[in-house]
Amino acid sequence: MKKISIAAAAFTLVFAFGCKNQSNTTTESSTPAGTSSVSSTSQTSLSPEELGALGAKIKKTPDDAQKILSEKGLTEQSFEQQVRQVAQDPEASKKYAAAYKKAT
Repeated sequence: MKKISIAAAAFTLVFAFGCKNQSNTTTESSTPAGTSSVSSTSQTSLSPEELGALGAKIKKTPDDAQKILSEKGLTEQSFEQQVRQVAQDPEASKKYAAAYKKAT
């Protein structure tokens, strides 16, 4: 049951980001050979505890989500990816949930 609750919380965060008006953080440019090259910003990897606290902060002020994430060097996509990775590990999920609950 706890695992489902954690997964539901992670899904809610991912869904909330999906519903917002997103800007594309990946830029494409054409090279002389006519192929596309894709560049993206470097990503910061956060601990489950940091992600939980960050998720709670975003839930409190969803209008500032982009600003909150960028301060940590993350994009919506990278945050979602890291939350999904945490959700796959039961121990990391517990740490995420505890930090999320503590921050709310």
